[in-house]
Amino acid sequence: MKIHKLQIYSDNIKEQLRFYREQLNLNITGYSEDYFEVETGYSTIKFQQKENATAYHIAFHIPDGQHKEALEWVKEWVPVLKGNGQEIVDFMAWNAKSLYFYDEDKNIIEFISRESFSKPESALFSEKSILGISEVGLVTENIQEKFDFLNSNFQLDKYDGDFEHFCAIGDDEGLLITINQKLKDWFPTDDKAYKSEFKIEFTHQGKKHSLVFENDQLKAQQ
Repeated sequence: MKIHKLQIYSDNIKEQLRFYREQLNLNITGYSEDYFEVETGYSTIKFQQKENATAYHIAFHIPDGQHKEALEWVKEWVPVLKGNGQEIVDFMAWNAKSLYFYDEDKNIIEFISRESFSKPESALFSEKSILGISEVGLVTENIQEKFDFLNSNFQLDKYDGDFEHFCAIGDDEGLLITINQKLKDWFPTDDKAYKSEFKIEFTHQGKKHSLVFENDQLKAQQ
C-alpha cells in the first residue's frame, strides 16, 4: 500500500504552514488562505481549513538505520515525545525504530525507520531524506467493520493487532493504524484519539485507489 496523497484538516492553517515550511523546511507545492500542500518524498499532504478540526497520527518513512541521525535533526527544531521513557522506540516485531513529535495542531508525527525498506542515499539526514507517508491513523468504534471494508474493496490485509483494540491494516510500505476510540489512546503520549476525517489516494497491487473517511464511515471513490 503506497500512499501518494493524504488530505487532512486543520483550523490552524497559518501556524501549520509556518511549521512545515520554516521549521521542517519541507517543500510547499501549493497554498492559499484555506489550504496548503506539502511534498514529502513520493507523498503529498494537503492541509485543508476546517473549523474544530481534531488531531491525527501520521508517520513518515525514513531510511533504514537513520533513526539516530533523524533524532538529532528533529531535536534541532522541536521537542521529541518519549515512548516508554525512550526517545527512539524499538518495534522489534516490525523490524522498525520510531521517534515522535508534535506539529502545531498537536498531530502526533512519527518518523519510522524500517530495516531493509530503504537504504540511505546520504550519511546525513535532512528534510530531503523523508521518503513518503508510512501510516495514517484511523479512529473508530468498530475495527472489524473497517477491516472488512478495506479487505473486500482493496484487498488490504491485517498486518498486526486484533479487531478489538488496535489493528494495523496494509503492509510494510503503508498502513492504516486503526484503533478503537473507546478502548485505546494514541501511543506514545496517551493523547485522546479522535475520529479525524481524511481523504487518501494510494496504489496497491498495481491499482490506484481513493478512499474517504468521514462520519466514522469509509467510502471508496472512483
